[in-house]
Amino acid sequence: MKKKKVNLRDLKPNSEEQHSHDDGHDHGDGSAFKTYIPAIISFVMLMVGIAVDYFDAIPQFEGWIRVVWYTLAYIPVGFPVIKEGWNSIKKGDVFTEFFLMSIATIGAFIIGEYPEGVAVMLFYAVGELFQNAAVNRAKGNIKALLDVRPKEANVFRDGDYVSVSPENVNIGEKIQIRVGEKIPLDGILLSEKASLNTAALTGESKPDSIQKEAKVYAGSINLESVIEVEVTNKFEDSSIARILDLVQNATARKSKTELFIRQFARIYTPIVVFLAIGVTFIPYFFVDDYVFRDWLYRALIFLVISCPCALVISIPLGYFGGLGAASKNGILFKGASFLDAMTKINTLVMDKTGTVTKGVFKIKEVKAIGWNETEFMQYLMAMEEQSTHPIAKAILEYKAEGEDFEATEVSEIAGKGLKGIVNGKTVLVGNKALMTSNNIDVPTETESIVESIVLVAIDDQFAGYVVIADELKEDAKETITALHKVGINNIMMLSGDKDSITQQVAKELNIANAKGGLLPEDKLNEVEILKKNFENKIAFIGDGINDAPVLAASNVGIAMGGLGSDVAIETADVIIQTDQPSKVVRAIKISRSTRKIVWQNIILAFGVKVIVLILGAGGLATMWEAVFADVGVALLAILNAVRLQRMSW
Repeated sequence: MKKKKVNLRDLKPNSEEQHSHDDGHDHGDGSAFKTYIPAIISFVMLMVGIAVDYFDAIPQFEGWIRVVWYTLAYIPVGFPVIKEGWNSIKKGDVFTEFFLMSIATIGAFIIGEYPEGVAVMLFYAVGELFQNAAVNRAKGNIKALLDVRPKEANVFRDGDYVSVSPENVNIGEKIQIRVGEKIPLDGILLSEKASLNTAALTGESKPDSIQKEAKVYAGSINLESVIEVEVTNKFEDSSIARILDLVQNATARKSKTELFIRQFARIYTPIVVFLAIGVTFIPYFFVDDYVFRDWLYRALIFLVISCPCALVISIPLGYFGGLGAASKNGILFKGASFLDAMTKINTLVMDKTGTVTKGVFKIKEVKAIGWNETEFMQYLMAMEEQSTHPIAKAILEYKAEGEDFEATEVSEIAGKGLKGIVNGKTVLVGNKALMTSNNIDVPTETESIVESIVLVAIDDQFAGYVVIADELKEDAKETITALHKVGINNIMMLSGDKDSITQQVAKELNIANAKGGLLPEDKLNEVEILKKNFENKIAFIGDGINDAPVLAASNVGIAMGGLGSDVAIETADVIIQTDQPSKVVRAIKISRSTRKIVWQNIILAFGVKVIVLILGAGGLATMWEAVFADVGVALLAILNAVRLQRMSW
């Protein structure tokens, strides 16, 4: 049983391949009402015909006049379906819903049930209109993402800015982005600062303020002032192009449920056709008062009911809605199969740095001994200005009042730290080994500090220390709590950082199982050990670069902050477009909601169809019940699937 497949390529701006179901269901811009005209004409003529039949208002309304009237009522909605069925047959695909609806309604005309024949086709056409409207609504979130595709770039050439297509801009060229414009290509900010709206890419409405030399991504909107950017990627290699390609191909990876239903429909439909033939003729051999017309009518009802529209429409639509809802929330699934896989996750393994921590050193504590804190930090900062180490950068972010001190004669002592002169005083900055080699006593309290620590001595006297630590992300704690609430209690942290630091972070987050000091291959081994227990369905959350092997080995690989990571997009199954670990919980909830709705539709469709099929074969159901079992259930299933677009998680 084939059904029109929603193709994300239809969403490309200015695409020549516009979404259409058949000749009677085409949706053109500015002419949406035209799609309803055939159904309106058929409905009005059907109602007039039924009224004349019921009240016997026009005695002449009988014979060929009645046949012609109902035929004219049938053509606007029936002809496109018959045409589609014929085209499918020419392609070798006989048992489609178009074929079933055509045979059933033409059969109704043959036995004189004209109003019912028109009604069945009319309701089917209305169902198709509702379906198309639901699909358009479901794909709206993804279409919004595709609309961030930049249309032009102002590139600096020959002393002036000229407007060209982003595809024609080279790496290293300078582009200008005015207020309100989209950044057309990935690059490095040349201006002093910028405020960018990245909502279409990350799902975050809060503007992102960045400084000179920071990375910027295509699709972001410039909010405050004219900025200049140096291009670092060609358009086809930019993050937005990769993400668009990922989204456009997301539905190619079908879920197992979806694949099963499509395969089932291909077998189920021809079986029902032959059963309908059996319902027509077999009773002749067993029933004394056999009337061909009665049994043919039952068979036609059987055919109408058998059409698995509700299943074939609503299940892909349900998954499509889930993908769209996830995109709206800054979560990209590489396919419906991973929506399914996410619902089965019971074990979560996560990296530390860049996943639950910001991956940026910050001063956690300043302890000055014998000095006031400001003066102590002025001495330390004067020394660290001579270093390019990440810890030095963290210290230099400290805001000290007063004049800056200047360090001279600074020398680096390999593996220990720095030595120099500040304000005529000898200053040592480094680790305990540096202090010990210069016979400086260090307080025992420093031995219990697991984070990175910078020790300072001034004129051969211990002057204090600064504790440097990687900050937890704002939503890290709530993420672990939320994971427990959704039933994921087996949480493990694996990190390449020192084990003492890893254990401290794990304790802060209430994670019972954590291991530090691991190489990428060690993380992979830990996950392989977990996989030996087949009950474990593992999701791994990492930064998508050094964690690529583990992302690939897990049941579901989740990349954090994947917007700027090529490896994340290539390797991970799910990409969180922000650096928020809490989005993982939202991804789980969206997946579960999607699966719940899909199974509701399966049970609804099968349940109603089986009941009405039995009633139809026994002569207890008319075409009207058949219409409800087919189109009515399909509409209910579509409306149920559309609920995903209104949910919040």
